[in-house]
Amino acid sequence: MRDKIGIGIYGIDKMLFGGIPSGNQVILSGGPGSGKTLFAFEFLYRGALKGEVGILFSLEEKPEMILDNAKEAFGDLADVDKLVAEKKLILYGSGDIRSYFRGEGEGSKYAFGEMITELESAIESSHATRIVIDSISILKLLIRDPFEYRNISIDLVSALRRLKVTALITIEMDVADKGRVLFQPEFFIYDGIISMYSSGDEGSNRTLTMEIVKMRGSKHSFTTVPYEITPAGINVLLLSERNSGK
Repeated sequence: MRDKIGIGIYGIDKMLFGGIPSGNQVILSGGPGSGKTLFAFEFLYRGALKGEVGILFSLEEKPEMILDNAKEAFGDLADVDKLVAEKKLILYGSGDIRSYFRGEGEGSKYAFGEMITELESAIESSHATRIVIDSISILKLLIRDPFEYRNISIDLVSALRRLKVTALITIEMDVADKGRVLFQPEFFIYDGIISMYSSGDEGSNRTLTMEIVKMRGSKHSFTTVPYEITPAGINVLLLSERNSGK
C-alpha cells in the first residue's frame, strides 16, 4: 500500500482516510470564486511546514498576485513569507503561456513539451514533492482540437508520474452549482477528482460545498460537505462533527 500525503486540511484528509496516495495526480475543479487556488495553496503551505518542498506552477496569473491573494485570504498563516524565503514554498510562473500555443498540431505539441521541460527543471532543481498546476483551463482554450487536448492531458499525467510528485491540477468549471456540473471525459484520465461548488447568491448567501468524486488507490467519503474560507485556512464542516458540536 502506498503512503498517503496529507493535504493538511483536516476535514478533507479525514474524508480521504489520511490523504492522497503518494504520486497521485488529482484534478481540483470548481467554478469562479469556489477557492480552488486557495485550497491548492494551502496544500503546498501545509507540506512546506513539514519540510516538504512545494511548487505552484501558474499558467495564468502572475505568481506574486497569487501570493498576495493567499496572504490576504489566509491572514493567520504567519509563516508564508518565511517559507517562500526558504524556498520551501515556490511560486513559479511560466510567462505568457499564450505565446507558446500559436498553432495547432505539431506546434502545440512542441509548445507543450517546452512547458513540461520548464516544470521538470523546476521540480528537479528544488527536489519538490508537492506540485500545483493552476490552471489547465487555459490549455483547453488554446488547444481546440479535443483529441489533441486529451493526448496532451495524458502526456501531462505521464510526466508528473515520471517525476514521482503528488499534484493538484486546478480547472475552471463552466458552472458553479453542483446540480448543473458535467464532468468532461478527460477528467477521468487523472487519479482523483475533488470538486468544489458554489451555489446561491453572491456574498453572505452563497453556500460553498465540496466532494471527492474519485481517488484511485484509496477509499474515501462520497459525502458532499460544506466548507468555508477562513483566515486560518479552508475549514471543512464534517456532518458528524457538526452534530457533536465540535
